[in-house]
Amino acid sequence: MSRPPHPRVAAVARALAEAGAGGEVRVLPTEVRTAASAAAALDVPVGAIVNSLVFLADGSPLLVLTSGAHRVDVAQVAALLGVLSVAPAPADEVRRHTGQPVGGVAPLGHPAPLGTLVDVELARYDRVWAAAGHPSAVFPTSYEELLRITAGTAAEVGDGLVTETPEVVAP
Repeated sequence: MSRPPHPRVAAVARALAEAGAGGEVRVLPTEVRTAASAAAALDVPVGAIVNSLVFLADGSPLLVLTSGAHRVDVAQVAALLGVLSVAPAPADEVRRHTGQPVGGVAPLGHPAPLGTLVDVELARYDRVWAAAGHPSAVFPTSYEELLRITAGTAAEVGDGLVTETPEVVAP
């Protein structure tokens, strides 16, 4: 008998089904809190991992879905949005706005909708993998589907540098 899914994972699975998403949630044997560890567990390029990063843009939550191999440039995102500041949200704010832990934040299934930017770098991959509400749960999707299910905006969110782990570039 298998154990029931974690409540956050079940909520994300329901949100995916309600959004008409095609991929099914997969629970991995271990937690994968970084893009590099998720890529290794799934045997995919690190760039095909979707990092769901929560920022505060002039104090308001902002979800940035970026390639695991791409760095977010907060000054560039601030200029794009026309705000004074964009800063990574502390872990307690991430959980408050998403209902999910850092390392397991899904692109959807949050208590309230979040403004979302979707990194154009993700379009390089036919299939990308995103967290599903817990650090051991993921689901496959596509760039186009991410835009649709999040009502996100396609954006260049980084400086174009490719790294092995996600980084935030300070202004």
